[in-house]
Amino acid sequence: MLVKKVVVVGQGYVGLPLAMRAVDAGYEVVGVEVDPKRAATLRDGGSYVEDVPAAEVAAALATGRYRVGEDYGPARDFDYAVITVPTPLRDGLPDMSFVEDAVRSLAPLVRPGATVVLESTTYPGTTDTLVVPLLEAGSGLRAGPDFHVGYSPERIDPGNPVWGLANTPKVVSGIDAASLSSVLELYQSLVEKVVPVSGTREAELTKLLENTFRHVNIALVNELAVLARELGVDVWEVVDAAATKPFGFMRFTPGPGVGGHCLPVDPSYLSWEVRRRLDRPFRFVELANEVNAQMPRYVVRRVANLLNARRQSLNGARVLLLGLSYKKNSGDARESPALKVARLLHEQGAVLTAVDGHIDPERVPAHVTLCELTPDRVAEADVAVVLTDHDDIDWDLLEDAAAVLDTRYRARGRTVERL
Repeated sequence: MLVKKVVVVGQGYVGLPLAMRAVDAGYEVVGVEVDPKRAATLRDGGSYVEDVPAAEVAAALATGRYRVGEDYGPARDFDYAVITVPTPLRDGLPDMSFVEDAVRSLAPLVRPGATVVLESTTYPGTTDTLVVPLLEAGSGLRAGPDFHVGYSPERIDPGNPVWGLANTPKVVSGIDAASLSSVLELYQSLVEKVVPVSGTREAELTKLLENTFRHVNIALVNELAVLARELGVDVWEVVDAAATKPFGFMRFTPGPGVGGHCLPVDPSYLSWEVRRRLDRPFRFVELANEVNAQMPRYVVRRVANLLNARRQSLNGARVLLLGLSYKKNSGDARESPALKVARLLHEQGAVLTAVDGHIDPERVPAHVTLCELTPDRVAEADVAVVLTDHDDIDWDLLEDAAAVLDTRYRARGRTVERL
């Protein structure tokens, strides 16, 4: 039986797990990674994605069915190509350059019967109005009659020990019935459950709805946390009490802001598309953006107030940061609110040290010194700030801290003040 070839463009938090799963499923897999350092790490059997152990990459290489290329040469004669490149915001606008580059590079390699799937988060209509025309122009073929195109939003949650690629339901779509059938065939071999929808726009909007839902609800509890403090109410106790309701309520907790690719970026894609196409605001998204974007500044004001109460200035204060990545037990620092807090503290003259055993040291700003959490480090700090609640941090050590601002409800002790 002829082994089918799957090309995964981008070997990051989304693409690398997908490539490993495709190898396990028996495909010949080419991972395109244009970052030379990352490509070299993978070829040496290493990994920079926490959810993919180095041993898994080494095992994939050992099968002879996983290759890593810094260009698209090894991608020739593919049966499936899946695009998992970033779609960041630039000056508040969607930056589709990575998707465009990937599609233009794949287009000359498209042959009759091949299938191209976009997984990158984007606005509704991207697959139909951007990806398809570029593929047709570069291949000389027609999408639909000659080759297949689909969209399937990624649902990777870095650091989640329960839900991974294989057991998380996968939404799939195609530009026509034949495309949907081909996309279904691929993902049914990779995941336990697939959820087909009627078109690519529905699939694209599904991803934006999922993350906008979280973004808006986090903004709700963040604003509530600020107001509850002024009202003299413990917001954490309120959230815990409300969460006992077995229906009609979903637990969200406040924090120093939102991070990762999904929450700070994806809802803005939806808001931008609504303004562009309908000439009206998406008010919930824009309000949530405003609330969540202000949380790092609110945290810094609370730190300054803690110091002021002890007749100290933020300028020159020794501030110990607990956690720098955007979520617990993960090294993902994309759009991390902790890094925004660190920048604001630095601008106010604070001297910063930080504890985070997950984050890549290269992602740590020059004005922050990484350290181990020890009793001496705690004693030296004028104030400690809990920004990411990693499980491998010895939280008991903070009981002797001079002052603690806990934005994650993790620390205990007489000097702890919560968000």
